[in-house]
Amino acid sequence: MKNPEPVKGFSKLNKESKINWLIENYFEDPESALNTLKSYWHDDQKLQKMHDEFIENSITNYYLPYGIAPNFLVNDKMYCLPMAIEESSVVAAMAKAANFWVERGGFRSRVISTKKIGHVHFVWRGNNIQELSAFFDNLKPKLITGTDGITENMRRRGGGILDIELIDRCDLEPNYYQIKGTFETCDSMGANFINTVLEEWAKILQQEAMTDGALHDREIDVIMCILSNYTPECIVRSEVSCPVESLTPKNEMDPEEFAMKFMRAVHCAEIEPYRAVTHNKGIMNGVDSLVIATGNDFRAIEACAHAYAAREGKYRSLTHVNVSDGIFRFWIEIPLALGTVGGITKLHPMVKFSHELLGNPNATELMQVIASAGLAQNFSALRSLTTTGIQKGHMKMHLLNVLNQLGATDKEKASLVRHFTDKVPSHQNIVDAFCDMRGITRADLERASS
Repeated sequence: MKNPEPVKGFSKLNKESKINWLIENYFEDPESALNTLKSYWHDDQKLQKMHDEFIENSITNYYLPYGIAPNFLVNDKMYCLPMAIEESSVVAAMAKAANFWVERGGFRSRVISTKKIGHVHFVWRGNNIQELSAFFDNLKPKLITGTDGITENMRRRGGGILDIELIDRCDLEPNYYQIKGTFETCDSMGANFINTVLEEWAKILQQEAMTDGALHDREIDVIMCILSNYTPECIVRSEVSCPVESLTPKNEMDPEEFAMKFMRAVHCAEIEPYRAVTHNKGIMNGVDSLVIATGNDFRAIEACAHAYAAREGKYRSLTHVNVSDGIFRFWIEIPLALGTVGGITKLHPMVKFSHELLGNPNATELMQVIASAGLAQNFSALRSLTTTGIQKGHMKMHLLNVLNQLGATDKEKASLVRHFTDKVPSHQNIVDAFCDMRGITRADLERASS
């Protein structure tokens, strides 16, 4: 194994030089490595250049499968959902849930709030909190007027600064305070806007502290200025409902029995964190795939959703269920800070394609659609878990992945897909069936692949 020396000035090298250094220092077969990288370049040089400029030290593109889940009825509007994800059974599960609920009125979704938060974190070493409070009362209007130039365009679109508060966190850390800003960023996710405002507030804070009679500059020490990706007031709710009797065909399972098992499955996730994490991960399979396809920040969405799930001090399910008066209701409330303008939404060709596919929604509509996707994914997962088990559908989708790893031909794939039509495939019995078809042993297969 190669063990290269550290490289200096790597980011200043051109793309070709970066690649040459990389493959010569880390790969046993540089030509094969180079061919792999080049195979993912766009033929369109202008398009490739744009992708290269998205991030630093770009050497190629990394593709995810881009699938479609049709027949999503959300608030009486039909959508075809774009999904960028590599996990085998997710798109199939989403499409199955959409087909189920389109016949039962679809998804009802509404945005509860769209507020976002940012903080100026600072240290104040004074002892009299009344002095700081009085200073802040005089400072607050200056924070608003001092950022008028930054907020002008956002205010024109109906957004801007909603509130500014002084937060005392000395119970957690000595001399620790925050200026908390609440913002409306309309159709943009708003990270750059919020951070720009916060950094200007920090300057105003320090300038005003220097001229205040009761304060002086050495008493105010700004730690940092940053938006929060925890947005518990940027919430969307999506719900499905139908009579219990229409939940399942009676020849499959008694509908009331299914409703009871489904409720118990959700309750498990509401009381048991071990189950809740996997439960919510399934929800995020649906959410993240749309977030990625629409050019939004899935890492921020993930972090926020999981923090929200633990907001009461214990990690719980993001979905909830109720059966009352013969009606089954299943819903999700989830924070989704999304944007339909800014970032790469107007640059990345597939992101633009996704937005057009969805009808170029505004941020509120996109929140409603993506929350419905998370609910649909969870419904499909729970339906499988409480009836046939999750592996039957998942492993059938995984079957082709295993066969591709084994190097099966198209004819062999078709034959083995038929073979497993009425069986639950596992990795072991897929390999066994493949070896039987070729008339070889496992040892033969391992020698051929080594």
